[in-house]
Amino acid sequence: MSTPPNKSLLGIIFFTVFIYLVGFGILIPIIPILSRDFGATALQTGLLMSVYSFMQFIFAPFWGKLSDRMGRRPIILFCLVGEAFSYLLFAWARSLEWLFVARILAGFFGASISTASAYISDITPPNERSKGMALIGAAFGLGFVVGPALGGVLALWGQHISDAPHFQTSFCALWVGALCLANFLFGLKYLKESLAEKNKNPHGKKRFQLLAHYLGQKTMGAMLSVYFLSSLAMSGMEATLILFMGEKFGWELKQVSFGFAYIGVITVFCQGFLVRRLIPILGERITLRIGLGSFAIGLLGIAIAPTIPWMGVTMTFLAVGTSFSNPSALGSISLLAPSAEQGITMGVAQSLASLGRILGPALGGFFYEHLSISSPFIISGCLAFAGLVTVLMVSKHLPDSGKKVA
Repeated sequence: MSTPPNKSLLGIIFFTVFIYLVGFGILIPIIPILSRDFGATALQTGLLMSVYSFMQFIFAPFWGKLSDRMGRRPIILFCLVGEAFSYLLFAWARSLEWLFVARILAGFFGASISTASAYISDITPPNERSKGMALIGAAFGLGFVVGPALGGVLALWGQHISDAPHFQTSFCALWVGALCLANFLFGLKYLKESLAEKNKNPHGKKRFQLLAHYLGQKTMGAMLSVYFLSSLAMSGMEATLILFMGEKFGWELKQVSFGFAYIGVITVFCQGFLVRRLIPILGERITLRIGLGSFAIGLLGIAIAPTIPWMGVTMTFLAVGTSFSNPSALGSISLLAPSAEQGITMGVAQSLASLGRILGPALGGFFYEHLSISSPFIISGCLAFAGLVTVLMVSKHLPDSGKKVA
């Protein structure tokens, strides 16, 4: 019988990921403002936002593979220091070029988030794997809720300290760097190595060979494709929702921010509480189907919702759907992978998710401008539905370890 995961280790990795996402969330509203102040065009601002995900796409498998060989703890700690340096560089950047350098470095070191998923894989038995991944998802959701709010508080604080040009944004970035350093010190003291046996002979394949290797496996390839489609659909929605709500309902940034906060709160509740209790009852297979179905309904519902209350209902479907599907999909990917390849497998999965976050905003904006304001949500809903069909096609081959046998 599998032993239960060490709850203190789960709590530590949850806190580590949460602080990481808080720092990331603080800068999300700042980047467009600062890049505009430095004379960036709309395209350059978009590229500044995308370069972070692009670096994650390139380097997530690298960090995952390295963690299989060297252990999770040194990779996580080293990258926390690197992230702190990137945010300090961001704070002192006084040109668009240096902003790009800072975001490139942040994406390079931030790609190690895949190692945190591998850490969860190491310390959770198969029947607890998807519940552990849900905890990571809850940390993501909570970080995205707290981050922007904390960024607003820090910006107001900085405004009271000094009215010098760019001081507010630099002040916020310095705080993010300080959070990364505090996170490093916390991990240095409390984070234990999770990898029982290091892989001395990891895959020698190149990055795209690794993608081809895993995507070429029938069930694993299907689940990685589902994870990619979910990321593509979600990021396409996120990139155009502000424009859509403004044009259809007259909402401004403040109202849409509250809308995203609502999604974040539902996500935290679902992944931190509900999913962890439903998976033992339903198992990963059913939870994943329910999640992708609800996700598709939520995305399609945005396009046709006639009123704000109906929009609230569709947003609930969307938040519940992504909360159910993501940990089940990531848990299934982990369970399908050999124990010695958890790091590289999680790296490939996160790399594909990053690719979705690179392509999604560009495609969403293109469809919004050239087809209709509803088209990004219809297309995203169809992508989620395609993920559901893919899961149904390989369902009998998927692990169902989380379901308790009566």
